[in-house]
Amino acid sequence: MSMMQEFKEFAMKGNVMDLAVGVIIGGAFGRIVDSVVADLIMPFIAWIMGGKLDFSGMFLVLGTIPEGTVRTLDALRKAQVPVFAYGNFLTILVNFVILAFIIFMMIKQMNRLKRSEPAPAPAPEPAVAEEVLLLREIRDSLKQ
Repeated sequence: MSMMQEFKEFAMKGNVMDLAVGVIIGGAFGRIVDSVVADLIMPFIAWIMGGKLDFSGMFLVLGTIPEGTVRTLDALRKAQVPVFAYGNFLTILVNFVILAFIIFMMIKQMNRLKRSEPAPAPAPEPAVAEEVLLLREIRDSLKQ
């Protein structure tokens, strides 16, 4: 069997195709969650806090800033100033928490739907063979 044929058999297995579809949908879903956080949740939180709130611009400068360098994260990085950029991490953390909660709710709903399905009826006992019945009668008569 050639390597290409083995690879084709591997790639066409159901689990591999399911995984590929899951990764593609997961990537798209991740972008949706990013948009929900950046476009809906963060502006709402900023409105509640009474001003502009942008986590991505939050950082601490760990070195000296060269003269004439603008005090923005991009400019400091271009000037190779060490910065502790915790804002982006906070944004990604919020994305993760929202995504994990949504997945939790989906799995919880799926489990609830599985539980609500009626349990299969127990299988009827198989009919006892005539020989077994005859052997039982002989056994019972010998006991007496």
